[in-house]
This record gives sequence, structure tokens and C-alpha cells, in this order.
Amino acid sequence: MVELREITSDNLEDVLNLQIFEYQDKFVSSTAHALAQAYVYRETAFPFAAYVGDTLVGFIMLGYYKPRSQYTLWKFMIDKQYQKKGYGKEALTCGITYLREKFNVREVYTGVLLGNEIAKHLYTSVGFVETGIIEDNMIEMVYLFSEI
Repeated sequence: MVELREITSDNLEDVLNLQIFEYQDKFVSSTAHALAQAYVYRETAFPFAAYVGDTLVGFIMLGYYKPRSQYTLWKFMIDKQYQKKGYGKEALTCGITYLREKFNVREVYTGVLLGNEIAKHLYTSVGFVETGIIEDNMIEMVYLFSEI
């Protein structure tokens, strides 16, 4: 079961050492780059390490995009040795749940670079749908919470 944890001095080096497959480099920025963004946008960026038990399996960064008043899935990656084990789907669900519980959001947006069919499939599998907008070489997707 995946759990999101704060990034601290105790796990920072491990988070920085997360690796992806070479073919994924054009789709995913490094965790160092993401954490630099999180520092600059610390008021609106929410980075987490994804763990299964005591094993670090990935990184997720959620955020609030002020120009559009949208909560977002900003950065996401699962270490290459833990891909295709269902951890990505669980981590995404945890991130979406975090935004819902902390900010009572009704929707979560993300963008997928054109050609990144694996990410698009993963996001679709947890409930994201395409909005029809393609901007800056990215397909916009949204997760809509059903109202009960």
C-alpha cells in the first residue's frame, strides 16, 4: 500500500536518486528540478515521497496554479525498478485524495506531453479525462470528483 510522506533531510538524498528509464527522460523532469520548483513556489507546491512500507518508490508533486485557480498534479514519477507494480496508480489516488481532503477540491488538472501514452493511460485509469485542450505540446486532463 502506497503512502505519501513529507520530504525531509532524512529522505532527501533518496528522493534525489530516484531513476526513470532513459526513454522517459523526455517526459519527466528530475526530482532535483521539481524540488527546486517546489522551493520557489513553496506557498502553492506540495511535494511528497511515495513509499511502500519503508521502501521509497516514487515522487509526486501537487500544486495550486494561481493564474487558472486550479489544483494540479504537477510532477509525478515512479522509480524504474518499481514501475508496472500498481504503485503509480496508488500514488496518484493518494495525491488526489490529499487534495480533496486538504483543500476540498472538485477537480484536479494535469498535463501530459504529446506522445507520452503510458502516462496518459495511467491517468485515465484513475479517472482523468481529456478536456480537449492541447497547449504547449501538452494534453490537458482533469479528474472530476463526483458529488455525493
